[in-house]
Amino acid sequence: MATDWLGSIVSINCGDSLGVYQGRVSAVDQVSQTISLTRPFHNGVKCLVPEVTFRAGDITELKILEIPGHGDNQHFGDLHQTELGPSGVGYQVGINQNGPGKLVKKPASSSSAPQSIPKRSDVKSQDAAVSPQQQQCSKSYVDRHVESLSQSKSFRRRHNSWSSSSRHPNQATPKKSGLKNGQMKNKDDECFGDDIEEIPDTDFDFEGNLALFDKAAVFEEIDTYERRSGTRSRGIPNERPTRYRHDENILESEPIVYRRITVPHNVSKEFCTDSGLVVPSVSYELHKKLLSVAEKHGLTLERRLEMTGVCASQMALTLLGGPNRLNPKNVHQRPTVALLCGPHVKGAQGISCGRHLANHDVQVILFLPNFVKMLESITNELSLFSKTQGQQVSSLKDLPTSPVDLVINCLDCPENAFLRDQPWYKAAVAWANQNRAPVLSIDPPVHEVEQGIDAKWSLALGLPLPLGEHAGRVYLCDIGIPQQVFQEVGINYHSPFGCKFVIPLHSA
Repeated sequence: MATDWLGSIVSINCGDSLGVYQGRVSAVDQVSQTISLTRPFHNGVKCLVPEVTFRAGDITELKILEIPGHGDNQHFGDLHQTELGPSGVGYQVGINQNGPGKLVKKPASSSSAPQSIPKRSDVKSQDAAVSPQQQQCSKSYVDRHVESLSQSKSFRRRHNSWSSSSRHPNQATPKKSGLKNGQMKNKDDECFGDDIEEIPDTDFDFEGNLALFDKAAVFEEIDTYERRSGTRSRGIPNERPTRYRHDENILESEPIVYRRITVPHNVSKEFCTDSGLVVPSVSYELHKKLLSVAEKHGLTLERRLEMTGVCASQMALTLLGGPNRLNPKNVHQRPTVALLCGPHVKGAQGISCGRHLANHDVQVILFLPNFVKMLESITNELSLFSKTQGQQVSSLKDLPTSPVDLVINCLDCPENAFLRDQPWYKAAVAWANQNRAPVLSIDPPVHEVEQGIDAKWSLALGLPLPLGEHAGRVYLCDIGIPQQVFQEVGINYHSPFGCKFVIPLHSA
């Protein structure tokens, strides 16, 4: 009778301590009350030993998953837990093949009535119930195999991880098809069945593997192939769709000409704008001739001083912080600007700038040395400046000792180079260097020797002079010289300003 169950696939629940075992029945000993499974799985993990033996006292629940000889479509589901007495040496198996309530196999030695389970025709949900009587088995067999299993590191780790998730014996086991359950077990075995000790300890060398791939050579090969075949591949980083700004035209136009300004003499230094236009520098003689011709055509000195003052004040207001600094909420933090002006036209340009700054609620301190006779342009600008809240001083002792927000330098003039030797000039240079405030130079000349005050920004008029490193970052302002005036002095001119009156220049 016991040999009828050899080869059956069963699931044995040994409680929380030992877990659940599945395997094929290889031996049933009625005398010693033991059952042996070959190729066992413990909690879904393949065991390291080929066979495990259990005694009846350790078995909490036994499920027959498949009986040999009844076809592949007969699978067994939940079985009721039964207790075997000393005389219960057989199995009571009810297989519903001919209809509900009919039994095919019923051993005579059984002492309890069989239970019939309805049969389902579908392979995935077909279940049959078998109620085995628990047997009394020898404890020595299972103890020996459990001891051998516990010696393995992988068994201890897997047993700890699976024992916490094992189901309680009293909980109902969901019905699963034997075929589906077997497929899931095979997948788990493929994924988690390897021994932990077989995993390599060395880290993967990402840098070494990346070095084997020459990205530049691959892309060059792709580009060469595309040029020859005329095809276009996808995913090449260099062939991204063109994106246009809101102010760019998507229609194709004529090629852009970046050199729109040419001068009649050799250019010693060139600048370029943010848009890439080339702006050449001009000599002091050509620049002086340009202003003289413009004045002859109606761009008088007064107009030029006004345009220079407006452009310089706009740049200074931006350097002082713009709307973030000059707003009604910051009336208690008015910016302070110190103007250092000489007795010449350059100084008159600085006074005009100071007047516009004072009109914009900037605290302006104008330094101008006393002279017996002043230029008419300076006298006119001083008359207008006196109507503002600005302060005019003629002694360096009246200048603030604390740092100011900005220093505007208008001391230098190439036609009055002798002023550099005056005591007031040297004292003004020393004060500016000691104050440590940023310096803006308006229309600075080109010095063969290093000047005393190094500027952070310089503002050129019309066209820049070949300024050196001491001039700092160069800006260019439009003072309203017409295009034909440029052409009259031999300059082929096209405005680089665009929509602005002050633009930054970069060394080409």
